[in-house]
Amino acid sequence: MIEKIISGGQTGVDRAALDVAIELKIPHGGWCPKERLSESGTIPFHYSLQETETSDYSERTKLNIRDSDGTLIIVPKLPVDVTDGTILTIQEVQDKRKPYYLFDLSGKEDLSSISVWLKKNNIRILNVAGPRESQSPGIYNRCYELLKKILG
Repeated sequence: MIEKIISGGQTGVDRAALDVAIELKIPHGGWCPKERLSESGTIPFHYSLQETETSDYSERTKLNIRDSDGTLIIVPKLPVDVTDGTILTIQEVQDKRKPYYLFDLSGKEDLSSISVWLKKNNIRILNVAGPRESQSPGIYNRCYELLKKILG
C-alpha cells in the first residue's frame, strides 16, 4: 500500500519515520531545509532528502505536504499538544485540502485507525510529521515503535 514515506528530517517524529522506512525497505525521501539544517546539526546524508532553496523550515513542510498523498501528524496527546511547526503542518494540510490524520500517542486511539485512514484515502506517498525530540522528549522512540507496527 505505502510506496514511499517522506518527512522533513528533523529529530523526533520525522527521523523515526525515515528510520522505519529504511528498516522496512520502503523508499523514503522528502524535503529538508537548505544545508540539511536540523536542531541536532546537519541531517545525516543516509537520509535521501532534497534541500530546499532556503533554511526556512516552513518551506520544507509545504513541499512535503504538496508531494504526498496525505500527512500523518503524530502528537503526544490530544487536545492538541503541539508546537509551532506542527501547527503550521495542520494549517497547511487544511488550507490545501489534503488528507491528514492527527494521531494521539497517549493511547486513547486504536492503531488500526491509521490503517483505516490510509486505505480510505488511498495513501501511497505518506508524509509523516510531528514534534521534534527537544519539544517532546521520547517521541522518536514512541513513533518508531508505532510506525513499525503499522507499516511492518
